[in-house]
Amino acid sequence: MQISAEEYPGLAVQAYLDRLNAFAEEVRSRLGNDYAPARIVQVLNSYLFQELGFAGNTDDFYDPRNSFLNDVLDRRRGIPITLSLVYIEVGRRVGLDVVGVSFPGHFLVKYRDGDFEVVLDPYAGGCMLTHEELSVRLQRLYGHRAPEIGRAPWLLEAATNEEILVRMLRNLKGVYLYHNELRKALRVVDRILAFQPDLSTELRDRGKIYQQLECSQAALADFRRYLQLNEDAEDAAAVRSAIIDLESSARYLH
Repeated sequence: MQISAEEYPGLAVQAYLDRLNAFAEEVRSRLGNDYAPARIVQVLNSYLFQELGFAGNTDDFYDPRNSFLNDVLDRRRGIPITLSLVYIEVGRRVGLDVVGVSFPGHFLVKYRDGDFEVVLDPYAGGCMLTHEELSVRLQRLYGHRAPEIGRAPWLLEAATNEEILVRMLRNLKGVYLYHNELRKALRVVDRILAFQPDLSTELRDRGKIYQQLECSQAALADFRRYLQLNEDAEDAAAVRSAIIDLESSARYLH
């Protein structure tokens, strides 16, 4: 709720936490004495996605409200990462050992059932994904350069709280840039860099935002730091060109 609370000052955070508690209590009441992981998932999927109607917002994926958990709980529409958070929060409350997975291009969740890990997609109604299906997703994203699931276990590692927060913020930044809301995007990048000050791609992106806002000195500082951290970047030549243009503009203004 941290991101929501900053977007909505005075947000009644506890009321939304209570709602998650109520969802969990309803799931618990339907489980009876059967708390096997597969049974919890079956009941959780039925309750959240069929009865309550949580679903991916395919009509307006770039609506900022998809990134705020309070809006997702109110509207029952979201993007992969926020629907996954709802799933995780309710699932954990009923004893499911479920974690987030920062899978490339699409956030997922997984849980352990005995010796096996099971990957689910809350954006698709909580459906289970096989390694073959995950491989297809990677191929769509990377083409022939797609890593193999079996040889890249990091693809399915549990995401930390900080990693989830940063990914949510990066999604929100992309939404604001899509809508050309530069100052809002700038605030989001500032928050990302507060967690990870040397995240080079965010320094570059903040430099671009500053450049569009005509904040030349701030843009120069970010672009120079980006090249210090990532001098062999594919876009290094373009960033150096931007620096030259900004330096020329600064000399002209003075």
